[in-house]
Amino acid sequence: MKVAVDDEVCAGHGVCTVLCPEVFVLEDAGYARAIAEEVPAQHEAAVREAEIRCPTRAIRVQ
Repeated sequence: MKVAVDDEVCAGHGVCTVLCPEVFVLEDAGYARAIAEEVPAQHEAAVREAEIRCPTRAIRVQ
C-alpha cells in the first residue's frame, strides 16, 4: 500500500501523526508528511484509520 499527504489540503490537525507516528510526521511548518511512501504491513490499518479520520481528507491511500 502507498500513502501520500496532499500538502495543499492538509491543515496540520495532526490526527494522522497521533494514529500512526511510524508513517506520519508534522514538519516544521506544521503540516503532515508521510515519511514512507510504502506502508509497512503492520501499519496498514492505522494508516487507513488516519485516512478516514483526517478532517480535511488530505491523505490518499492506494
